[in-house]
Amino acid sequence: MQTDSNTTSDLTFEDFKTQVLNDYTIAITSRECSLLGRREVLTGKAKFGIFGDGKEIPQLAWAKVFKNGDFRSGYYRDQTFMMAIGELTIEQFFAGLYANTDIAQEPMSAGRQMGGHFGTHSLDENGNWKNLTEQKNSSADISPTAGQMPRLLGLAQASKIYRQVEGIDTTNFSKNGNEIAWGTIGNASTSEGLFFETINAAGVLQVPMVINIWDDEYGISVHAKYQTTKENISEILKGFQRDEDNKGYDILKVNGWDYPALIETYQKAEQIARKEHVPVMIHVVELTQPQGHSTSGSHERYKSKERLEWEQEFDCIAQMSKWMISNNIATQEELDALNKTIKKKVRDGKKAAWNSYLQPIKNEQEEANILLTALAESSTNKVFINKITDQLKHIEEPARRDIASTVRKALRYVVSEDSIEKDRIQTWINAYIETVQPKYSSHLNSTSKHAAINIKEVLPTYDSNAEQVDGRLVLRENFDAIFGNYPEALVFGEDAGNIGDVNQGLEGLQEKYGELRVADAGIREATILGQGIGMAMRGLRPIAEIQYLDYILYALQIMSDDLATLHYRTKGKQKAPLIVRTRGHRLEGIWHSGSQLGGIINLIRGIHVLVPRNMTKAAGFYNTLLESDEPALIIECLNGYRLKETLPNNIGQFKTPIGVVETVKEGTDITLVSYGSTLRIVEQVAKELQEVGIDAEVIDVQSLLPFDINHDIVKSVAKTNRLMVIDEDVPGGASAYILNEILNTQNAFQYLDGQPKTLAAKSHRPAYGTDGDYFSKPSAEDIFEAVYDVMHEASPNDFPKLR
Repeated sequence: MQTDSNTTSDLTFEDFKTQVLNDYTIAITSRECSLLGRREVLTGKAKFGIFGDGKEIPQLAWAKVFKNGDFRSGYYRDQTFMMAIGELTIEQFFAGLYANTDIAQEPMSAGRQMGGHFGTHSLDENGNWKNLTEQKNSSADISPTAGQMPRLLGLAQASKIYRQVEGIDTTNFSKNGNEIAWGTIGNASTSEGLFFETINAAGVLQVPMVINIWDDEYGISVHAKYQTTKENISEILKGFQRDEDNKGYDILKVNGWDYPALIETYQKAEQIARKEHVPVMIHVVELTQPQGHSTSGSHERYKSKERLEWEQEFDCIAQMSKWMISNNIATQEELDALNKTIKKKVRDGKKAAWNSYLQPIKNEQEEANILLTALAESSTNKVFINKITDQLKHIEEPARRDIASTVRKALRYVVSEDSIEKDRIQTWINAYIETVQPKYSSHLNSTSKHAAINIKEVLPTYDSNAEQVDGRLVLRENFDAIFGNYPEALVFGEDAGNIGDVNQGLEGLQEKYGELRVADAGIREATILGQGIGMAMRGLRPIAEIQYLDYILYALQIMSDDLATLHYRTKGKQKAPLIVRTRGHRLEGIWHSGSQLGGIINLIRGIHVLVPRNMTKAAGFYNTLLESDEPALIIECLNGYRLKETLPNNIGQFKTPIGVVETVKEGTDITLVSYGSTLRIVEQVAKELQEVGIDAEVIDVQSLLPFDINHDIVKSVAKTNRLMVIDEDVPGGASAYILNEILNTQNAFQYLDGQPKTLAAKSHRPAYGTDGDYFSKPSAEDIFEAVYDVMHEASPNDFPKLR
């Protein structure tokens, strides 16, 4: 079921009639799926439903101009479009509603997202790119309102890069940059800052992006008069309309129930965006929501009688039916018969999807019942086991939770018994959880051969007379090598271009590689991240620079909800190997001393978080990541750019391993664990501690996510029997995470002779000035005294109290 995109060549009336009837069939099919889907939620077979009813006809017009290679970045109302481009069947629609974990049956997310969240497969079974120019593409949706907009910007910018930058292998990704990125958003969501930030950025960049705004006048129950100035988003954005003297947008407005006008409008939008690389906004007005916002409530509660009557009359399918009848394309009788046929087809598809979802679980239920029955017969607690077994047997539509919960409870009744039946059911439940858990938990990180942890370390090498240079020059020379070796690599951010970033790590590279590859960006962190996500999804290797770690909070929602979850929510079928570059840690002042890592590492699981102590280590991380297929955040030490480092002679080739700690000083008395700028202070203190007879082992974490995959820290603790984590984040921040990893994941507690300690910053942000830093974050004296106190507790005679 797919709409015919042949809308420009001459057609006979019969051909035209066939196309229209095909479109109508798709629209009715989608509507019936919405209506039946709501009933499935209300009966309890599905948990939640949010549907595309009322938006069917404009999405048919859009599908006609959507070409192979194009990308969609939309939201949860676009089911008709997905059906029209041939990427969503009735069975797949209901498989998504039921959360079927079989990706062959539910290809959008294998049940990991609510229904209505759509994505296509960009990767093959081995995690390699498919040819995206030979298929119609949808980036995987997210629910957070307007969160799809920043990614849309990058998807569009990729076409500009592919068209204008020479030397890139475009085989799987672009045909001369002719691809359009199409976005969709509801009228109410245009109130979000992410929408406005994206609109402005796209107008500046002039990229082939078309934004569809589905306007039904409401945001759940809130009318447009409370959402949008003048109640009209295209009206207030008229200033973005391009003219003879100024670049900008073309802004088009069309009624969502007017089938021929919609087709004409979308043809016009496509020509502008595809040929001229000019962004277009299509404001589709007078749309309806026949079932309201979602299954959570009824729109009759907040819409007037007059509004409801108008919606019934101007429902887009009702209007298309009238137009078809008046133009002799079909009679009412023919449409009634077609509607009846489609209703049956949707019911049959729903039934098939439900059976496909339920039958494997029922098979698992039967296996468990057989084992439970045998267990009961062998147990002195037979009556109790039979009771819960009978409860499981009588669940007609079981969930896997019911099965696992029952079996695990049954084992409690035989905990003191020994039997073959007990052994069998223990083996079964362990295997069951091992098999089932990945259906819900796999692919947070890459499992391909390109995974970052598979990239082997390559040490920097040095000439005998190697030069001592500012750390920034190690970075600059390494970036120069990267851009020379990787034509698809590019960097962009605030002040990243003309002046070569605020710390001169990109000095002179814009002049060498051009403004598209080393680019300045506006003060708009969320869409800088979005540019990177979208371009990475289309095969480029972007480095998105956020000027300071503090400012990453502007983009944290995009990193958390979109980038971090992408590989997981598509069960490994999409990826965005974006590198986010920033600088943080110790400086002076509240706003430029960012160490908010306790929050960051808990919000962006799925993204590697790397904290190099110097610029050589940082450069090695960039080199590693460019050989991998995963996203990462690299935090360069803000106070390290002018510190002297030895310039390697294998620039661009050495690689810092990810997930591997480094022991920078061996010792026997206590293990000190830290990272970044604070690690350098710890190194200094370790020398001072030796003067009083304390031999500390110093370990550089280097990588917070993943953390010490070889479990080297516990080996150190087994030797020293003492542990201290030193961190410049707030108490309970990153230090708590590190301590949890060492104690609970690596089980280091068994080797400790005393309480493990953490030394963190004060709970507030650092006050301004040198003294502000000294009294806000761990100083050398703080670290010395904290370590000394540990040794004093262990041996007060050898280490008398300091103060």
